[in-house]
Amino acid sequence: MALNYIEINKKLWNKKTEIHYHSEFYDVEGFIRGKDSLNPVEIQLLGDIKEKTILHLQCHFGQDTLSLSRRGALVTGVDFSDKAIEKARQLNEQLNANARFIQSDIYQLPGILNEKFDMVYTSYGVVGWLPDMTKWAQIIHHFLKPHGEFIMVEFHPIVWMFSDDFKNIAYNYLDSGPIIEETEGTYADPDAPVKEKSVGWNHGLSKVIDSLLKAGLKLTDFKEFNYSPYNCFKNMTEVDDRKFKIKGLEDKIPLIYSIKAIKI
Repeated sequence: MALNYIEINKKLWNKKTEIHYHSEFYDVEGFIRGKDSLNPVEIQLLGDIKEKTILHLQCHFGQDTLSLSRRGALVTGVDFSDKAIEKARQLNEQLNANARFIQSDIYQLPGILNEKFDMVYTSYGVVGWLPDMTKWAQIIHHFLKPHGEFIMVEFHPIVWMFSDDFKNIAYNYLDSGPIIEETEGTYADPDAPVKEKSVGWNHGLSKVIDSLLKAGLKLTDFKEFNYSPYNCFKNMTEVDDRKFKIKGLEDKIPLIYSIKAIKI
């Protein structure tokens, strides 16, 4: 691919990291005091993770990684943003936690990390930054021990069909090549002084699930939910604690989905 999507997106996420770290959305101060960043959906899927080894892909600045660590897991967080990993390591040290953080594009990770894990975990707004779901699924398979579990919670691909204000269908459901945009602000702070190019991809459910199956994983749980645990889109309304829906589309579209799969 002539388009250097990694460098374009890394520049964007390096800028976002500083803003996110100090945002009310991420509430780092509350997190340091003991707030759990994980949501009920993923907590239920993960189950008892004490003493389990977990590889957390696309971990941003590590809050969920450290929340997994607080629950007794031995966690390795990976992200391509050097600024995010820097912040993650600072948080890890500040909390006196035992998580490990690696800066890497996940497609390059097998050349850097030579370990197998009980679990691979990834969540919320991750696969849209990756062009190749087949390779992504193979990476997951590669890092799992035999019978190891893959846990994923992600925004539903239907969400990414809409315009930012959810008034129109603006994008294809299925992958039709890179979506190159100039973004302003960030979901954690819409007024933040960030104006950068981004490159993303839309992946339908069939592509995500089929890639996992073809890589040698067995799907054991799949669910769709009509809410988001985050107030991260325009025109959202809170319907319950940590449950947000799109105004006017409250029960018409799914907003997130979850997957559990086992390496066979």
